[in-house]
Amino acid sequence: MTHWLYLSALLISIGGLATLDWRYRVALFAEPRRTVLTLLIAVAFFLAWDLVGTGLGIFFIGAGPYQSGILIAPEVPLEEVFFLTLLTYQTLLLWRAFARRREAA
Repeated sequence: MTHWLYLSALLISIGGLATLDWRYRVALFAEPRRTVLTLLIAVAFFLAWDLVGTGLGIFFIGAGPYQSGILIAPEVPLEEVFFLTLLTYQTLLLWRAFARRREAA
């Protein structure tokens, strides 16, 4: 059962970010269309980056007992999509929060 732990941790973390976003209306709950579009573009860009990196032999999957083992492309695990979503969503929330703080000052 440990092979789903990483994906579970990513989903819980994304849920935590969404909870903060809902509470403070920073991105998704303030401007849903704009946020979803931003996340889709960023995740697609980073997935393309991953595909180029794996094609060049730079990126590869390590042996980890906490991964699901499901691949969406050669050397690109399912968890990568959720990791990139987490990374992008977190960055967007921080960017918007700091912008609000700067506007308020």
